[in-house]
Amino acid sequence: MSVAVSSPRPAAYSLGQITLHWIIAALVLFQLAFGDSMGRLASLLRRGETRGAGDVLMADLHIYLGIAVLLLVLVRIVLRIRLGAPATPARGHPLLGRLAAATHQLFYLLLVAMPVTGLVAEYLYRPMGEFHEAGKPLFIVLILLHVAGALFHQFALRDGVLTRMLRPAG
Repeated sequence: MSVAVSSPRPAAYSLGQITLHWIIAALVLFQLAFGDSMGRLASLLRRGETRGAGDVLMADLHIYLGIAVLLLVLVRIVLRIRLGAPATPARGHPLLGRLAAATHQLFYLLLVAMPVTGLVAEYLYRPMGEFHEAGKPLFIVLILLHVAGALFHQFALRDGVLTRMLRPAG
């Protein structure tokens, strides 16, 4: 999934883009931390055991927050198309810029595919759950790369990349 960017490129992200970034990040981290609740509930049901209110609540939260992630990501994609994104800083190796672009594209793909595959697995076709679950380790690796890249830009290259996601465009 390629997300087109309008030109000219802004110097920073908008307040809406920044807000969506951090809300989606928090929701994804919650999903990664507590997403196993769906598997636990399914396991309880398969074994015929009583499911507790907490199990049902966590499974329901996983579904509803997954839908929220999908909707928020769609809004974020629209904003990115309409408002653009700041250019990659000139400092650093060109390969880092390509790695960052690929990482962002894969993030967008996963941020759409994970909720869709989860919903399909829950409501239409259970085997899709295997694809859904396979995305978790990929998400974790991407998050680690993303955070490492942001910290590298901030503290090694000192090019203000991290600041762009903390301070909105004027």
